[in-house]
Amino acid sequence: MSNDKLLSIAEASTLLGITSKTLRGYSTEVVSPVKTDGGHRRYLESDIKRLQGIDTKNENQEEITAVYVRVSSQDQKVKGDLERQKGRVLEYTTKKNYKVEHIFEEVGSGMNDGRAKLRKLFDLVDNHRIKRVVVEHKDRISRFNFLVYQSYLNSHGVEIEIIEQTLPKTFEDELVEDMLSLMSSFSAKIYGKRSHQNRKKQEEVSFK
Repeated sequence: MSNDKLLSIAEASTLLGITSKTLRGYSTEVVSPVKTDGGHRRYLESDIKRLQGIDTKNENQEEITAVYVRVSSQDQKVKGDLERQKGRVLEYTTKKNYKVEHIFEEVGSGMNDGRAKLRKLFDLVDNHRIKRVVVEHKDRISRFNFLVYQSYLNSHGVEIEIIEQTLPKTFEDELVEDMLSLMSSFSAKIYGKRSHQNRKKQEEVSFK
């Protein structure tokens, strides 16, 4: 237990996805805080992981890293952008001596939250199968609302590491592609709905 990390009430409540007030209200039978020499309340990381449902006995499983790489179009994949991005991320994880067991490569819009590989990544998070997720840029996970995704990962005890904080020059071009793709999908749904309504009206008229 001597190597057990102590967490502040803010850190512990964030990992559990609850408020600090709620955590304070837990009985000592659920989780017992530790008082520091200065009288501050701290929580053992192992206790918080236990409440998250993480098996702290399996240390190897906890240290597993997942890598997520993404480009917006098939054209970028053909040009090798996806492979080069994966290479840069894996070079980073190698230098960090991370144990990478899951590599997710995806072609799709960063504005689409229904990406198949992203969902598979979240399945690992939900089941506490990984310790961290490494991406080159935060927009690889999502164009917008990145903090929502980050909070979700953190609430499951999963860290997300971003290699580069500065977005690449191609960011604007990809964003335009994502916007056009979104507009095209939206337009197709509208026209499809109108077409269905028109056919239904014609059928109703033919029955009269």
